[in-house]
Parts: sequence; structure tokens; C-alpha cells
Amino acid sequence: MVVLRAEMCPGLDEDLVKDLRAADIKTGVCVCVCVCVCVCVCVVLSYFLLRVTSAETIMVSLPPQWRTWSHLTLRKLLRDVLCHTSLDKLLDSGFYTGEITELSGGPGSGKSQVCFGVAVHISLHLKQSVIFIDTTGGLTAKRLLQMLQTETSNREEQMEALQRIHVFQLFDVFSLLDCLYSLRAGRLQQASVGGGGGSVKAVIVDSVSAVISPLLGAKHNEGMSLMIQVAGVLKTMAKDFNVAAVVTNHVTRGDGGEVQPGLGASWSHIPRTRVLMEKLDRTSVVSHSSLRSATLIKSSRQPCHIRAELDLCWWSRSAEGPSGKRKLDETDSC
Repeated sequence: MVVLRAEMCPGLDEDLVKDLRAADIKTGVCVCVCVCVCVCVCVVLSYFLLRVTSAETIMVSLPPQWRTWSHLTLRKLLRDVLCHTSLDKLLDSGFYTGEITELSGGPGSGKSQVCFGVAVHISLHLKQSVIFIDTTGGLTAKRLLQMLQTETSNREEQMEALQRIHVFQLFDVFSLLDCLYSLRAGRLQQASVGGGGGSVKAVIVDSVSAVISPLLGAKHNEGMSLMIQVAGVLKTMAKDFNVAAVVTNHVTRGDGGEVQPGLGASWSHIPRTRVLMEKLDRTSVVSHSSLRSATLIKSSRQPCHIRAELDLCWWSRSAEGPSGKRKLDETDSC
């Protein structure tokens, strides 16, 4: 029987091992049993309450000897079970290299949070580099460091991971195109060498609509051409360098009042996978401000219009860290 020890698996640090031992959970078998129970509880709660709301809800359903866990410990153990599975399943195991994946949504829908979490996971856990193009000014080194601190207490690992995330803040489409063309021409390899890690595995543009939308319309005839150029260079980079291209998009209202991704019909053919994210606003006893819905609206792998509910609290500034982690690996999926 395997005795639990730190670094035995990702996320199992010294503090968590101490908390588990304090609750008389000292072996891998005990943890597996606990996780199975938690999953069963999640299924039951999802059936009766329509969604799992928080760690506290699950805590009261666990056996008494396990209720001694702190709120933080329980969330650390459950976060992959509750959140990672739903988003990964929606995307058929995650973001894929060689293609463009789009996350669309309104303000506060969580699309940027997902992008931040993807960048942190790739840089810290996969030891790969990330190109993060920020067109809204929403990303800061402090924000990334806070997220890294929730994943590891090792200062050296935090700094190395930060160096692997190459941030470009660009606020117009011409600067964006210059940056993308430059990366395609060779800076992608330079980022790999300068980042102190492996090759670049993701190029994230948050958001592509912020620099393209102002140029679309009757008064801006060049807007459509610029949009197609952005799409073309992103597709080329994804295929030629075997990276995952992830972009975020705003939303608009259709003729029937339904929420749909922005940038029109011409752009809709560009991403291979599109996910619509929305902030849930349902008044009930199980309401949770960090819950978001994610709906798959375009995919060549999965049936469309599948909907999942995600708890993004672990991607917030005050939570424990990202759990819906994308796993880019040699199989070209993440």
C-alpha cells in the first residue's frame, strides 16, 4: 500500500499531505476512495440541485472524519474533479495544436480567466513557452505571479514560469499583425530559447475582437481584409509551428435576440472550435457568483450545443489556482 508523500502527483504538496494525514488519510487508496465518494456526491447534487455549487456543499455530505479538512484542503482535492473534467470533456480533451480555438463571451464571462490559467499551466507544469498577446490591458505580471503562487511556493519555479510567458500588449490591428508576422518569421523560436524552457506551445490573443471590431462596417472598407490577414497568419503559425492558437471574441445579439459570437459570418469559419461562455445569473439557494456556463457551438470532434457549467473561483485572485488545465503534449492535444 503506497503511503502518501509530497510531489507524488501534481498538486500534492507538503501542506496537503499534512492535512490529509491529520484527517487519518495516509495512503493512496484512501484518497482514491475519498475522490470516488466526492464524485458520487457531485453526481447526486448535480441531479437534484442542477449544479454543484461549492466545496461547503460537498463538505456537509462527506463522512464525519473527512469534515475535519479545511475549506482550502477540500477545494484543492476536488478542483480537478469538479472543473477540469467538464471543460476538457467539452473540448474533447482540451485545446488542440495546429488549429484555432475561440472563446467568446461578454464582460465577466470568464474567457480571459481561462486564457490566464492556460498560460500558467503550460509554463509551470509543462515547462513550455507561451505567447500571450493582450489587446485590452487586462493582463499584468502581478496577476500571473498571484496565480503561480497558488500553484507552487518555490520562488525559483515561479520566476522561471514567468519567463516562459511572453506578453505583448498591442492595442490596434496593425501592431497585432506586425507582431504575428514577426513571430512567424522567427521570433517564435527565439521565444523558445529565451524562455528557458521547451518550445512555444500556445499563442493566445485576448482579445482579437477588440482590435478588429472598430474597423468593421461601411465606413471602414479595409476592416474585412485586415481580419482575414489576422486569421491567415494565426492559422499558418498554428500549423507550421504546431502550437495551439487561442483567441477570445466578444458577443452580439442575433436577429432573434440570441447571444452569438461577434465579428460576423466571415470570421465564424476561421476557428475550428468555438465555445460560448456566459456568466450565470440565477437566483437560488445554490447561487454562486463564480459559476459560468460554457456551450460548444462549433466543433469537428464533438456534437455541438453541449453545455457545461464551470466554477471559475479557482482562477480568481483570491482562490487557490487554475484547475481547468489544458494538457498540451506530444499527441497534439491539450
